[in-house]
Amino acid sequence: MPNNHGGTTGSILFGTREQVGVGRGLAEFRAGRPVVVKSGSETLLCLPVEGLTKDRLTAFRALCAPIAPRLVLTSLRARSLGIEAEEPVALELMSDVDANTILALVADATSNHVFVPEVAGPAAIAAIDLVKFAQVLPAVLVAETTSTMVDAFNPSIITVEAGAVTRFREKATQSLTIAGEAHVPLNSGVRTRFVVFRDAFGDDPVAVIVGTPDLSKPVPVRIHSACLTGDVFGSRRCDCGDQLKLALARLQEADGGIILYLAQEGRGVGLANKMRTYKLQDDGLDTVDANTTLGFDDDERDYGIAVRMLQMLGCNRVVLLTNNPAKLDGLTKAGIEIVGRMPIETPVNSDNRRYLTAKASRAGHQLRHVIASLADTPNDDEREAGLVP
Repeated sequence: MPNNHGGTTGSILFGTREQVGVGRGLAEFRAGRPVVVKSGSETLLCLPVEGLTKDRLTAFRALCAPIAPRLVLTSLRARSLGIEAEEPVALELMSDVDANTILALVADATSNHVFVPEVAGPAAIAAIDLVKFAQVLPAVLVAETTSTMVDAFNPSIITVEAGAVTRFREKATQSLTIAGEAHVPLNSGVRTRFVVFRDAFGDDPVAVIVGTPDLSKPVPVRIHSACLTGDVFGSRRCDCGDQLKLALARLQEADGGIILYLAQEGRGVGLANKMRTYKLQDDGLDTVDANTTLGFDDDERDYGIAVRMLQMLGCNRVVLLTNNPAKLDGLTKAGIEIVGRMPIETPVNSDNRRYLTAKASRAGHQLRHVIASLADTPNDDEREAGLVP
């Protein structure tokens, strides 16, 4: 009889052991449950800080006892707290440090608490990567444990290999499949075909094919990150909804093209974290500093999934509708031939002016119309950004 417990049949149904571990670890982190992350002889019990309360902290301390947990932060978050770091750091937590103090250390613009940082090991760094994949707050509580202790937990705790986390994004991209497709006529009169993909993250990126693009020629393509606030509700804080509408119109004028609609809300930080960055912006930070203050990179997006979608659609040469040089670089390095760029300039209003200013001055977006509009109505922020005399 065939071996159904880890042989060929098991591999077909489950994937590799490391893929299963990371996938289940992601689900546990999203649900706020602890996982074990292993790297060589290092075994860490890890809990995401997202949703931390007094009771949850007490329970985690009891689970870790007699080891005291440490707080692991990204290097960017550490630097926002005045800690010089190039890699994630671990902060020792004394017994009098409560949940509110921890949350302040993770998400507030400033903190008055002083801690001596330690270098985070490979398992802790992998835990940070995993929690960022889960799009929750990029911070974890960790404590050293042993395989014997792990085996005694009931219910059992998922174990994730640190190296598997590093490889997971590439594996997720290669796992991409087409889940369904159908023709979808739009109110604007544009006729489209939606091709819905699915990956190992559980995301459903969509290729919106406008008209009938000729794949033997360079195809106009817009890579668009999902933006619930802008695309659906017409938020004035960003230019996303306007860019999407303009892209649809441009592709219709070009007799066809493709919009890749990716699950990358808030430049890849997720919707809840995007709201947190908005709050930080309301308190005075710009869009770049708001992301890094929370511990994220300015842009957490990876365009490997977009490249794979284009390849599966048979599209290898594109004219990219973008103002963002990073998208051009990302696709070119992955083997997609960029034969041209089409700017996607949308109106500047009083609510998105500061956001667009930061994109132009700090993120390198090619927004000449923003520069021109700022010259008409300069303010102190714009002068400080060096955009106007």
